[in-house]
Amino acid sequence: MGLKIKILCSSPNHPVVPWIMRWMEDRSNHDAVSLVHSTTELGSGDILFLISVSEMIGPDIRTRFQHTAVVHASDLPEGRGWSPHVWAILSGKNSIVVTALEAAAQVDSGAIWAKTRIEIPKTALFDEINERLFNATLQLMTKVCDMIESGDKPQPQDGGTPSYWPRRTPVDSEIDPNESITSQFDAIRVCDPNRYPAFFRLHGEVFEISLKKRYEPS
Repeated sequence: MGLKIKILCSSPNHPVVPWIMRWMEDRSNHDAVSLVHSTTELGSGDILFLISVSEMIGPDIRTRFQHTAVVHASDLPEGRGWSPHVWAILSGKNSIVVTALEAAAQVDSGAIWAKTRIEIPKTALFDEINERLFNATLQLMTKVCDMIESGDKPQPQDGGTPSYWPRRTPVDSEIDPNESITSQFDAIRVCDPNRYPAFFRLHGEVFEISLKKRYEPS
């Protein structure tokens, strides 16, 4: 058997979970891989991957593994913090760098394993954005495993000045009914339609927004 890999994802309902399960199936003939949703289930191993984890993972856990790797959707040290790809899209970016890095005491400050860039079309909706992001995540997880097996080491982040994104809350999904759809399209399309749908308030009521593409017959 190859590597002993643990994957921690805080929410069992996170849309990345089915993608992780497929990655695990692909690795199962070579590695011992398991997915958990609580730190109490972690145990120890060769690699711990932190994928969409909502809590800080301290040294008491990291020291149980040879490596603890995080996949973060920004070009570190730019864009440390929470939901970086969402904030990037809201700021007008149509491409995003996704980074695999070693976890460290200071958030998103660890050494870099690898980076890749993905394009985000202006018309891509939540599930399409996720497809590109999650594909990149799995590719980077594979890259980290390959590098560790080859004896490669992550490299320190460059000396650029880091920037930070704040944690998003359900309030960030609120849309202004008095503003145009065009001006708020990015804010609508980045919202998780199942867990944190876009919504607006009007006439004393709260309304959720459902957004999907309509394909006209050619």
